[in-house]
Amino acid sequence: MKKVKIILLCMLLIFSTTTAFAKSKVKNKPQKNADNKIEYLNLNWWDKFEDPLLTEYLLIAYRHNHDLKIASLKVQQGQQIVKQSLSQELPSIQFSGNFARTFRSSDTYFGDMFIPNYNQSNFLLPLTMNYELDLWGQNHLRTKSTKQKLEMLKQDERATYIGLTSALAANYYNLVKLNKLIEIQKELIDSQKTVLTMTEKKYKSGLCPITELIDEQKRLKYFEEDLNSLEEKQDVVKNQLSVYLAQKNSDNIQTIAYEDIKLIETPANIKSELIQNRPDMLKAEQNLKRVGIDVKVARRNFLPKIIIFGQIGFNAYQWKNIFSNPAFLSNAGVAPVFDLFSGGRKLAYLKFKKYELEEASQNYEKTILTSMQEINDSLVSAKTANKNYQNSTERLKLENEKFDLMDKKLNIGAASKLDRLKYQQIILMTQQEDISNKINCLLSAIELYKAVGGKNLYDIEPEYI
Repeated sequence: MKKVKIILLCMLLIFSTTTAFAKSKVKNKPQKNADNKIEYLNLNWWDKFEDPLLTEYLLIAYRHNHDLKIASLKVQQGQQIVKQSLSQELPSIQFSGNFARTFRSSDTYFGDMFIPNYNQSNFLLPLTMNYELDLWGQNHLRTKSTKQKLEMLKQDERATYIGLTSALAANYYNLVKLNKLIEIQKELIDSQKTVLTMTEKKYKSGLCPITELIDEQKRLKYFEEDLNSLEEKQDVVKNQLSVYLAQKNSDNIQTIAYEDIKLIETPANIKSELIQNRPDMLKAEQNLKRVGIDVKVARRNFLPKIIIFGQIGFNAYQWKNIFSNPAFLSNAGVAPVFDLFSGGRKLAYLKFKKYELEEASQNYEKTILTSMQEINDSLVSAKTANKNYQNSTERLKLENEKFDLMDKKLNIGAASKLDRLKYQQIILMTQQEDISNKINCLLSAIELYKAVGGKNLYDIEPEYI
């Protein structure tokens, strides 16, 4: 019997330590899916731009961007909170050994029985078990609520990926636009300097008033101011891109040539059902479920709890007798627990959760309206950008036709070189407008991609269009 008790105690000790070791191994084991979020980049969509530099920058941001890492860490924290909540559903086993030495310094009387002063040791080696019987499913509901919080964190992470990749791509193409605008602006300045030189010669020859010369000087200053503004915007965009790429130096950021840009087709119409793909919609829905579960938990707080407890181990006054039959210790019991005089607090908590549920419901309805608004706004923006680009392209074509006529007039002596230079400036400024409109088409497509929750616009099913 003595050997059986010793073996039983050792098995319990080994079981408890092995379980703890297994949990620590699971905790330290790398998460395969937690770190493999490259599908959130949606590279199939970005490949439609046929821009290898953009794809490369997206992959750099995926590996190094701090916002993405923070979002991933929050998800991993949520996973550990779910594990903690799940552990509340399981029994707890604890080993709490104790050694005590008693020193009696005076005589003790128990009726006629006399006990002189003495010294005594006490050795206690118990395993204690506690388990709250989840009759009402309260603990399991808490775990489900925690899992909903985890799903909300995952949607936050997905939203971070969609928002950051969209912002990176938008800044990238803004940089392409600024590079081209600066190039044309420098041509404008060179052209205006030539115009100014020719106007100075006219003025010295008495062929124009001083006001015309001053106007050309002012025009040159305007062009130089515009160049300064463009270069400032270029530096700002580069700095933003360097933050997205987690780089300290923005000087080595390169872009595709403006002439190699490919426009993206956007759908003419999108049905409202597509909002279900948006992270904020999914998060609002999960939050509504979470608070609904919390209301159920708050209601069940009024019910009694039943706790099962027990101990097994050894208790002896001498170490040599610690594993003897008389030293064997065991007990078990059931403890019904019902809180008294706490109904007001529990009722207030229940009402609080009901109000929170109503708030979550209102937030869900608001998110639906906001999502539809953003999609409709993005569609209107895309249509307007495409129309403006078509108009500016046609206008540029007409300006080029007029410039050809100007060359013919110059050849027959009906126009001067100065007139030709000034009209050439009009074409350059029209080109700048056309460049801005073309980039706006790309930016509106990126904004629409973001509005539909990061869904590839080429993968939208026909019934949604």
